[in-house]
Amino acid sequence: RSRPRQTWGQDREDIPVTMGGKNSKPEAEKIINGKAIAATIREEIKVEVAELKAKYGKAPGLAVVIVGNRPDSQTYVRMKRKACDEAGIVSFHKEMPEDCSEEDVLQVVRDFNADPDCHGILVQLPLPKHMNEEKVLAEISLEKDVDGFHPLNIGKLSMKGHEPLFMPCTPKGCIVLLERSGVDLKGKNAVVVGRSNIVGMPAALMLMKKDCTVTVVHSRTKDPVDICRRADVIIAAAGSAHMVKKNWIKKGAVIIDVGTNSVPDATKKSGFRLTGDVDYDEAIKRADLITPVPGGVGPMTIAMLLSNTLDSGRRSIAN
Repeated sequence: RSRPRQTWGQDREDIPVTMGGKNSKPEAEKIINGKAIAATIREEIKVEVAELKAKYGKAPGLAVVIVGNRPDSQTYVRMKRKACDEAGIVSFHKEMPEDCSEEDVLQVVRDFNADPDCHGILVQLPLPKHMNEEKVLAEISLEKDVDGFHPLNIGKLSMKGHEPLFMPCTPKGCIVLLERSGVDLKGKNAVVVGRSNIVGMPAALMLMKKDCTVTVVHSRTKDPVDICRRADVIIAAAGSAHMVKKNWIKKGAVIIDVGTNSVPDATKKSGFRLTGDVDYDEAIKRADLITPVPGGVGPMTIAMLLSNTLDSGRRSIAN
């Protein structure tokens, strides 16, 4: 998809601050520590899983299906299995060769759909090119769609008065970070930068459910700087390093940075470092609260996956 150009509005320091007041909070107090919040949530989940097991003799189960041997996918799967073990969630793991057929993967998903000990199914993406990802993901039972991307879950997320069984993990993590940081979302002007199906669009829907007035900024938006400068809350999820500059942000705004971008850095052994979509060093001077990268949204994604699995297990086991 097209990405917004990093040059948007970089010469717009003259835009007046139309909302927000004096912001004298020390910078250390402005940081939303996603790693610490995620650790607290995972401890809470561990306690609830133990209570469920003590009462019913059964723990929630999460199945992860991985096809091929991509190093990044293998790393993500190991992290998820480790998180499950620490929380007391039963972890099912099915590793399949790169050259297996789409039907083989569909059958594995069907088997997990039918397994009463499995309460959540996650197919690690990307799949090999000879497979239809949409078809494979659609095979996952609605009741076990802990990634939250089943069309019915997204459909209910978009409807007033309806609640999905699950919400996508990363945008759900953004909302939980805001709430646990004491941000009252009701009536706030919120801007989501980016409109991906994975983060941007579901984040906008979740903010609307929290009674925010929401604008989505994307690569065809006219004058995105002016729009962002009116926002009380910005969720940056465009996938473009340091795109959101200080002059995009009004004083006192709250910034959630979902971006994870690799940029060259000769001081690192790897030759690069991770950075977000927001120019953090400058943005923190204007924001009231802001997430760092890394250590902000990232740890929340797995915490929300565990949370969704616990919710699914609780529904199934208690019934």
